[in-house]
Amino acid sequence: MFAKARRPRAASVTLATAVLIGSGAVWYALPSRGVEAHPVVVRVNQAGYLTGGSKEAFVMGGDDDALASAGFQVVDESGRTVLSGRTGPRTGGWNAAYDTVRTLDLTALTAPGTYRVELTGAANGTSPHFKVAPSGELMRGLAAENVRFFQAQRDGADVVPDVLERKPSHLADREATVYATPRYNDEGTELTEPLRRVSGPVDVSGGWFDAGDFLKFTHTASYSAAQLLLAQRSFGDVPGLSAEARHGLAWLDRMWDARTGTLYAQVGIGAGSKEFRSDHDVWRLPEADDALDVREGDPDHTIKHRPVFRANEPGRPISPNLAGRVAGTFALAAQADAKGNPERARRWLEKAAAVYGQADTGHSGELVTAFPHGFYPEESWQDDMEFGAVELALAARQLDESRAGGWQREAGEWARKYIASDARGTLGVADVSALAHADLLRLAPSGAAVADLRRQLSDGESRAAKDPFRAGAVYTDFDAVPHTFGLVATARLYAKATGDHRYDAFAERQRGWALGANAWGTGFMVGAGETYPHCPEHQAANLTGTPLRGAVVNGPNAAAKLSELNSFDTMRPCAYGTDTWKRFDGKGARYLDHVGAWQTVEPADDFTSTALLAFALTAG
Repeated sequence: MFAKARRPRAASVTLATAVLIGSGAVWYALPSRGVEAHPVVVRVNQAGYLTGGSKEAFVMGGDDDALASAGFQVVDESGRTVLSGRTGPRTGGWNAAYDTVRTLDLTALTAPGTYRVELTGAANGTSPHFKVAPSGELMRGLAAENVRFFQAQRDGADVVPDVLERKPSHLADREATVYATPRYNDEGTELTEPLRRVSGPVDVSGGWFDAGDFLKFTHTASYSAAQLLLAQRSFGDVPGLSAEARHGLAWLDRMWDARTGTLYAQVGIGAGSKEFRSDHDVWRLPEADDALDVREGDPDHTIKHRPVFRANEPGRPISPNLAGRVAGTFALAAQADAKGNPERARRWLEKAAAVYGQADTGHSGELVTAFPHGFYPEESWQDDMEFGAVELALAARQLDESRAGGWQREAGEWARKYIASDARGTLGVADVSALAHADLLRLAPSGAAVADLRRQLSDGESRAAKDPFRAGAVYTDFDAVPHTFGLVATARLYAKATGDHRYDAFAERQRGWALGANAWGTGFMVGAGETYPHCPEHQAANLTGTPLRGAVVNGPNAAAKLSELNSFDTMRPCAYGTDTWKRFDGKGARYLDHVGAWQTVEPADDFTSTALLAFALTAG
């Protein structure tokens, strides 16, 4: 990730593309509207609503009296009105131009089809098209697109050529050199001492690029692979899902050296020194790295011959966040193989047990996530240990292993320690407690786990109640969209574990917000709906000019965080809807669809895997 703390219709409609070609570069822009400066707008979940679920849309404008007396109608593809009603309560104001937001209740619309909303009476406005469909049909299509993103992220020899025109990349990772833990300045921007070789060669080829760059992290890969396995367990096999989960597992297996008791944490370096260029200093196709003719000491040596960094000294304790989540992922692989291939399942179980048993449970100080740590800051780790223990217990139970009871007891202890900690969060790459609690409840009742799942959802509900668009995540900080999908997944996990469906409507609103029912009127998953990110900060997508379908981006962020955008001489210029998005910025938040805006439109594995899990659980 370049920095991390972290298509519309024809020109007559609200958002449309114009392509200008000059000097070989393609720009995406919006035509001038030629109408009132701040028209009323209608915001819907463009990816679609469930036939039997609650359905909420929003209308936003500057004249509350007009919106209060307006009506709406829903029309189908033939132009026939199938539902009509009045605007609902005012939920607040958004910005100076759009000081009124009101709801539209579409819940009575249950017949499958494609529709749009038209305002009637005192206000004029039309929504993008949206679908209404059964959950399995709607969610399967979205999840399949997410799988396609992971195919685009593949590294190594086993790429999928018809996705982003991918070619084999970073084949030098087959014989990589291991270096001592890099030391950075307080800002995490520059090394304070030269890199020092400690061992190698090791084979760390394959896996997934972490985000729009080409780094690979055990921290994020284990989180993503675990979510793919959980999605498969919940929903069955979406096309390509099983193969993609196995691709991620194969790389994680390479990152664990059972012979020496070493877990490798990272391949590549994103922040370096004046002596050499790091991954984040270059904008290129991944296969270009293999073509470099470099020697030791050349500025680009670490671009081709990427350094590997360890999570622990050989045989020494492993940072507990990594030990817990890697063990949990290996144990999920054991569960997936328990019936069809019990021998392989037992091998996964033993790997999981070994990593889990080497966890530094007396941990103090900074957790190992990435180098520098600021790429993926994290404070909690008891949740990871709970996750590891509970998945080990479930795998052992499936394999009739005597250790199941002990791991189950440990999972309960780690759950209590997490709940008593001051580092509690909600589902995202830095907190897996929701996944752990939900599976703990598969083993035995736990009032504490239920209460903490409810805490996570109730906190989101409290934020949503004060927000004009009912957003449950904080959209003035990083990871607003993945945290939103995390709330959706958590609500579904809670309902399945308890039978209590009190958060179902909340989950639908959150999914709607992430897919278009927000102030900007855009979804934050590429290819979902009519309006979505066109210029993600992703090198392969940008340089091939190919849509990165299925990718989930950060979404809106604090306006102050977008003061500086990334720019490279080799970057193909791409900016979409800049003036339009600016009109809808508000509440201290800004959204920008610009290839240099890593703060809002860089996609990431953890973003996309959380969305995929949310879709799978919604379908399940």
